[in-house]
Amino acid sequence: MLVYGDNINSSTLDCTDDMARAGISGAGRSDSLLDSCADGMEKGTGCASATRRADTAHLRAVCHFLASYAGAMLGCGATCIRIFKNITRMVETLHMEWDMIVLPNHVLITLSDGEGKVTVQESHSIMKLPVSYQLNARLSNLSWKVAEGKVDFVMARKLFTHLISHHDKGLRKPWSVMLLVVAANASFCRLFGGDVAAMFLVALATFVGYSYKIIFLKHKWNVRPIMLMCAFISTVIGAGGYIFSLSSTPEVALGTSVLYLIPGIPYINSVSDMIAAHYLCGFSRFMQGLVLTCCIALGMMAGILLMNLSIF
Repeated sequence: MLVYGDNINSSTLDCTDDMARAGISGAGRSDSLLDSCADGMEKGTGCASATRRADTAHLRAVCHFLASYAGAMLGCGATCIRIFKNITRMVETLHMEWDMIVLPNHVLITLSDGEGKVTVQESHSIMKLPVSYQLNARLSNLSWKVAEGKVDFVMARKLFTHLISHHDKGLRKPWSVMLLVVAANASFCRLFGGDVAAMFLVALATFVGYSYKIIFLKHKWNVRPIMLMCAFISTVIGAGGYIFSLSSTPEVALGTSVLYLIPGIPYINSVSDMIAAHYLCGFSRFMQGLVLTCCIALGMMAGILLMNLSIF
């Protein structure tokens, strides 16, 4: 369809006004919108629909980033309060509205423009990441950079991808962490009244059990059988105080030999989420910690039965 005279100027002005109202910035997106507008005018559909499509695509890209961001923060041990603050901080720079629903294995983000004309949703699975407060802090720092205008969402997506792919960079090596865990667990044994021999048994049980935990995690085993097997191994070693009469407090050595496996962070986060009225996520995390605790108890029970201990 060919358009002559004043119709060309009117359509062009309408297209320019739509672009100004949409707040389009950047040469790449402007060129794309101009091409879409040109195609729309040639087909007689106008520029409004092309602008709406461009805005929807932009909203969907931002929503996908926010869903991935929330899934990563939930995976590395962040509370719902922190996630809401970080995402709100970033969304406010775009003058948009958003909401989030956290399910046991997924997170759902709903994002809409300021006028409520366009709404998109994105779902993302909660990432399987080790609990890392360092990664948590880095992701929070990224939200501040977006809020302060230091990076746009295109750069934020690139930085986010880099952080996730190099999430273990700068962290302590697992074997160096193991030495600290061994010292801490032996200290707990002393705190609960264990003697020097009991501390030695707990340190040995922790060393062997944590070593197997590192190996199993390296091979990407499920965390539940890992907890069960490590608890079993540590219990068998900790039972040496009973079997060989090495300690005057063998019950303390046996009880504290598995303390390094206790899932404290899921329990703490569950309480924090419930206080903030995020009951679904809080209950999910509580159940996660409870299941891991049951796995530890089963491993201890198997070790006690294997060593034929009569301690009750």
